[in-house]
Amino acid sequence: MTKADIVNEISKTTGIEKVTVQRTVEALMDTVKASLQKGNNVYLRGFGSFIVKKRAEKTARNISKNTTIIIPQHFIPAFKPAKTFVSQVKNHVE
Repeated sequence: MTKADIVNEISKTTGIEKVTVQRTVEALMDTVKASLQKGNNVYLRGFGSFIVKKRAEKTARNISKNTTIIIPQHFIPAFKPAKTFVSQVKNHVE
C-alpha cells in the first residue's frame, strides 16, 4: 500500500477531501521525522513506536581493497509495533 492508497482509503471512509487528507498525512510524517531527528521517540498507543536506535562503532572490511574500515557510531530510525497490533496481524494475514 502506498501513501496515495492510504490517502484514498482515508478519504473514502471519512468523506474528507483527498487534498486535506494528503496534507494531514504529510504533516504527520513531517512531525514524526522532525521528532526523530531531535532524538525524541514517538509513541502511538495501540499502533507502535517510532524510535531512534543507536548503532555502536564497528570494524568492517572492504573486500575489494582488502582493508579494514571503521564505521562510526550512528543513529537509525526504527519502528516497534504494539503488542496488540502484532497479534492482530498474526491472526489475520493469510
